[in-house]
Amino acid sequence: MAYEVILLTTMAIMVLFALSLNVITGFCGQVSLGHAAFYGIGAYVGAMLTKAGWPLLIALLPAAGIAGLIGFFVGLMSLRVRHDFLAITTMGIAFLFVGFVRKQEWLGGEIGISGIPAFGFGRIGLLVVALACAGLFAAVTVYLKRSWMGFGFDSIADDEDTARILGIDVPRFKLWAFVIGTAGAGVAGALYAHHVRYIGPDSFGFVESVTVLAMVIIGGIGSVWAVALAAAVLSVLPLWFQFIDDYKLLIYGLLVFAVMRFSPNGIAGALQSFRRRLR
Repeated sequence: MAYEVILLTTMAIMVLFALSLNVITGFCGQVSLGHAAFYGIGAYVGAMLTKAGWPLLIALLPAAGIAGLIGFFVGLMSLRVRHDFLAITTMGIAFLFVGFVRKQEWLGGEIGISGIPAFGFGRIGLLVVALACAGLFAAVTVYLKRSWMGFGFDSIADDEDTARILGIDVPRFKLWAFVIGTAGAGVAGALYAHHVRYIGPDSFGFVESVTVLAMVIIGGIGSVWAVALAAAVLSVLPLWFQFIDDYKLLIYGLLVFAVMRFSPNGIAGALQSFRRRLR
């Protein structure tokens, strides 16, 4: 039973993490290669606060708030760049975060933070909280996608210049996407810290950013349910099959290549094509 709880908790956290990136990259078309930095910010904030005596449920709010605030400033810096230059800018944020944490002794430095307090209601309680957070964020993103904000995101993702001509406030929508997405990553990071009870700089590097981006691409950029499905499956495969863990990046890379070659819209696009053929 304990093993299944650990698997489900990991799955819920990664679903939340992938959905948070989907808001930035899937909805608004802003490619981010540094999303793990905000995941790490949430993890460090949550770990430090609970070690100081804060309950986890309360610590989730500052974790989301600080990650979202930093995401706002990163969004401001990214307003003048697009496409490849935006990806390079966000990738630099990931390296900057890891380098900063390594030099801060009060954050554990190279060693990291260990002895993170367990959630007061045990692992099953943490699973319930993780599932609730993932489900709530999924519901919020579905609402966003169908709202006026979602239409603004879609127009920016399709053609930013045309969206600006049509009167859409492109900078404001971009900033909202960064704030919402990075805040969600902050919550996922705080949950992850209390799930594994140890965090270090290597837990939030460039590899993690690429991994979560691969989940979004494989699921289908912009699709909520397909990204959640891809994140759930890909996050537990290395735990189910231990030999996969050594070749995880290779397998993810091959999957991304196959998706971009045969189904650019990922799992969601493949299923839509299959439905059309049946009809």
